[in-house]
Amino acid sequence: MTLSETGVILKDALSIFSEYLQQNSLKDTPQRRTILKHFLDGNEHYSAEEFYHYLHQKGEDVGQATVYRTLKLLCAAGIAKEVNFGDGITRFEVGYGNGHHDHLICELCKENLEVLDEEIESLQRVLAARYGYTLTSHRLYLYGICPKCKTKNHSA
Repeated sequence: MTLSETGVILKDALSIFSEYLQQNSLKDTPQRRTILKHFLDGNEHYSAEEFYHYLHQKGEDVGQATVYRTLKLLCAAGIAKEVNFGDGITRFEVGYGNGHHDHLICELCKENLEVLDEEIESLQRVLAARYGYTLTSHRLYLYGICPKCKTKNHSA
């Protein structure tokens, strides 16, 4: 089941986005709502260009600039997050209704795996407390070689 199929998350995200647009004197357009719905459905790590092509495969007629600007607005509204896997391409992932996680990224095939390890989370809290910090957020990207690429490279 996708995030928007849960209904509640889509309704909440639409409300949050509408409120954000209104507070910033921006128009709440059908194109922006379409982008939001499909973004929640995708549950992927899309670049703006990849997401633009995804929308067109779904039969949606929205401009590339509209997609890019709307993804940035979704980030500003707290619905999306920018992620960078070290390849110079900014990607976007669902931030709203999608629990915290970190990423393991293969340096060869660029596969990324979302992971959550409570021991790492606990160590981060301990480290922050040691220096008097109160954590508000963090991003952890771990780079390496995935098992598939390791096997492929050892068999060559």
